[in-house]
Amino acid sequence: MFTKILIANRGEIACRVIKTARRMGIRSVAVYSEADAGARHVRLADEAVCIGAPPPRESYLVVDKIIGAALATCAQAIHPGYGFLSENEEFAEACSANSIVFIGPPVSAIRAMGSKSEAKKLMEKAGVPLTPGYHGDKQEPDFLRQQADGIGYPVLIKAAAGGGGKGMRAVHKSEEFLDALASCKREATSSFGDDHVLIEKYLQRPRHIEIQVFGDSHGNCVYLFERDCSVQRRHQKVLEEAPAPNMPPERRAAMGKAAVDAAQAVGYVGAGTVEFIANQDGTFYFMEMNTRLQVEHPVTEMITGLDLVEWQLKVGAGEALPLRQEQLAIRGHALEARIYAEDPDKGFLPSVGRLIHLAPPAETLNVRVDTGVEQDDEISPHYDPMIAKLIVWDESRERALARMLQALADYRVVGVANNIGFLSRLVACPAFAQADLDTGLIERERAFLFPESVAPPAEAWLVVALGELIRDQQYAAADASASSDPHSPWHARDGWRLNGAARREIKLRAGETEKVVSARYAGDSFALEFEGQSTTAAGRFTASGELRVDLGGRRINVTVVSANEKRHVFIDGVCFVFAAIDPLFHAGSGGGAEGGLTAPMPGKVIALIVEVGAKVEKGAPLLILEAMKMEHTIAAPTAGTIKAFLYNVGEQVSDGAELVEFEPGNKQS
Repeated sequence: MFTKILIANRGEIACRVIKTARRMGIRSVAVYSEADAGARHVRLADEAVCIGAPPPRESYLVVDKIIGAALATCAQAIHPGYGFLSENEEFAEACSANSIVFIGPPVSAIRAMGSKSEAKKLMEKAGVPLTPGYHGDKQEPDFLRQQADGIGYPVLIKAAAGGGGKGMRAVHKSEEFLDALASCKREATSSFGDDHVLIEKYLQRPRHIEIQVFGDSHGNCVYLFERDCSVQRRHQKVLEEAPAPNMPPERRAAMGKAAVDAAQAVGYVGAGTVEFIANQDGTFYFMEMNTRLQVEHPVTEMITGLDLVEWQLKVGAGEALPLRQEQLAIRGHALEARIYAEDPDKGFLPSVGRLIHLAPPAETLNVRVDTGVEQDDEISPHYDPMIAKLIVWDESRERALARMLQALADYRVVGVANNIGFLSRLVACPAFAQADLDTGLIERERAFLFPESVAPPAEAWLVVALGELIRDQQYAAADASASSDPHSPWHARDGWRLNGAARREIKLRAGETEKVVSARYAGDSFALEFEGQSTTAAGRFTASGELRVDLGGRRINVTVVSANEKRHVFIDGVCFVFAAIDPLFHAGSGGGAEGGLTAPMPGKVIALIVEVGAKVEKGAPLLILEAMKMEHTIAAPTAGTIKAFLYNVGEQVSDGAELVEFEPGNKQS
C-alpha cells in the first residue's frame, strides 16, 4: 500500500480523498492555486504545493506542475478526483513515465472512453444498446444539421469529450440547429479544448440511470448497483439517489451486466460509471462511460456500506477487489443534494462571494456532508460553485425523503445566493416524492418549484425586531465593560424614562414592503406591537448564533444572521431576508445609468451578437458572457437601440460591470 499520495484536485473531492487516506494511514499532498491558498483541502492535507495562478489552465490543468509537485514531495501515487485531469490520457501517461501510480484506469481505457463518439463504436461492437444518432468524425455544420434532420427532432448535441452538462444543447427544430451547434462548440472548446460533437435522438421523458462499476488488474469486475440521476437542470445533475426507484431486479441485473460488458470491453481497472438513458418502458441505451469516481458516489457508499476511495487506493496498489459480485447487496435508500452557490430564480446563475455564515446540519449515521469550504471561505469565480454535497440514508425511500427535508431545513448559508430553498421544494414536489422521474422534471414542475415569493409571516418580522433589540443591549454591555466606568447609568439601554417606559420603532423592509415594529422595554422582555397586535417577547443568542425566542409564550429556535444592513432569518426551514432601515441615513439621489446592462458575475465576453446601432426587441440576445465554464446570454431589457459595446470579445469583466450602452425606445420608431 502507498504511504503518500498527491491529490490532483481541489474542493470537496480533495477533502473526501484526504479523509480516507488519513483513516488508512496514508499521508496526503494537496496542490492549490493562488486563489486556494487558504482553502479547506490545503488546511486538511499533510503537505501542500502551490501550482500557479487561479485560472485552471494555469494551475490545476497543467500536467507538468502536478507531476513536479508529486516528484518534489515523493508521492508514490496521484488521485485525480473528478474533473480537471481525471480523464486526461496525457496526464495518466505522464504519471506512468515518471514512475507514479495513476489511481485510475489504464491509459487505453481513458483513450477508448474519452471520446463519446469512439466509445459508441466500441459499445456497438460489445453488444451494448445505443441511442440512435450520428457519432462520426465529419463536423461541418451543414452536414451535422442534415444528420439531425435525418434523425428527427428533437435531437441532443453533445460535446464528444464532454461531461457535466457542458457543451450540450437540446434542439427542437432545424432552424435552431446552427446557433445551438455554435454555442456547443464554443463551450466544448472552453471546457475540454475539443469542439468535436455528436448528435443523438433526444428521448421524450427519459430517465438518467448510471451503474457504478469497479475492476481490478486481476481480471475481476463488478457492478455496485445503480443511481438515478434524472433530476437535472441545464443537463447538470441536481439530486441523485440509490437505488433507482421502481427498478425491477431483472432490469437491474441486465443493466449491471451491460455495464460490466462495457468496462471489460476496454480492460477497465478502478472505479468507473457507465451511464444509460432509459425510457419509461424500461428500455435503456448506453450514453457514455466516465472513467473516474463520480460526484454522486456517496449514495452508492451509503447503500452498500463501502468506501469507494478505499477500493480505489487498494486497486491502485495492485490488490484484488475486496468483494465478489454475489457478496454485494443493497441496504436502504440514499439521496444526495448538491448545495450550490447559485440563484435558481435567475436561471441558476452562479453566485460568488464570502460565506459570511455557514452552518450545515449535524453529521450522523444518517446524514453526511461532503464539503470543501467552511465559514468565511470564498466561492471563487474561477471554479465550480458547489458548496457541499448533502447525503442522507434511511431504511426506505419515504424515510430518506423526510430525512433530506429535515437536513435541508437545518442548513444555513449566508453570503451567496444558494439553492437550498429550491432543493427543499424539489424533494417535497409530489412528482418527485412519487418517483415520477425523468430529466425534464424541473421544467414540467416549474409551477411548484418556482412559486411566487412568499411574504414573511408576522413572527418573522417580530423575531428580526427582537434580534435588533437584544443586539443593541449586547453592544451596550460591551461598551460598558470597555469603559472606565462600567456601572454608569448612561451605558444602560433598558428604556428607562423618568415618567414612563420609552417606546422604540424598528423599521424593516422585506422586498418592496416596509413595516414597523414598535417596542416597549419591560424588564427582561419587550412588549412588541405589529400590525395592531401586541405580544411579549424575550430571547437570547447562543454561542452558535441561534436565537432562542419566547414569543407570547411560544418557544422557538431561529437563526438571525446580520450582514451589513441585511438580516437573514431562518425560521421553520425557510430563509427570509430583511433590511434594517436606519432612519438617520438618507441615500443620495444618484443612481445607475438608465438603460445600462451589467454583468451578473465576473466572466469573459465571448460573442457580440448584434451590431452597434442595431434596433432590437425586448429579450433579444445582445452578447454572450462565459462564467464558470458556462455561457450566459445578456438580453435586451426592453426594445431599444445598441449605442455601444463597452467590452470586446475576449475581455474579462468584473461583477456589476456595465456591458452595453443601450438606449430604450420603441423599435418601430
